[in-house]
Amino acid sequence: MSKELSAEQIQQSLQGISVPPQPQIMVDLQMEQYMPDPDLETIAKLISHDPGLSGALLKIVNSPYYGLRNKITSIQRAVNLLGSRSIINLINAQSIKGELHDDAIVTLNRFWDTAQDVAMTCLTLAKRVGLENGDEAYALGLFHDCGVPLMLKQFPNYMGVLEEAYANASA
Repeated sequence: MSKELSAEQIQQSLQGISVPPQPQIMVDLQMEQYMPDPDLETIAKLISHDPGLSGALLKIVNSPYYGLRNKITSIQRAVNLLGSRSIINLINAQSIKGELHDDAIVTLNRFWDTAQDVAMTCLTLAKRVGLENGDEAYALGLFHDCGVPLMLKQFPNYMGVLEEAYANASA
């Protein structure tokens, strides 16, 4: 007999879990933040390549704190609304959260590459079928597999399972 978890239990177990940011994107964002006049378009483009940062940004901009009427699904729009100072604070907070060991970074490289490829494919398909909001399709592709880094953080032996799955997929 299996016991169902309540919404509250699920919420508690998810507290503090985040998708770690991609190290190279963090470096590029940090370089941009030290520019005399950080470019919001460049910042948005970099953030949109990373599921962890994109998710954190959309979560923050759509939080009750900002009280926006309409849900924001565009990374560019979120960056424009929050401005460079808030975005830089978000980036710095995520870099602290994203401390990973080297083995996890190597394994997650495939995750980050795949997430970006799928996001671009979803955006292309959305445009081809005439969907108005390609940002939502892009976000869907970007987040489609975000459980992978969460599993890596929660279950130390998941690395072996993931590597085996990648090896079988490549064969």
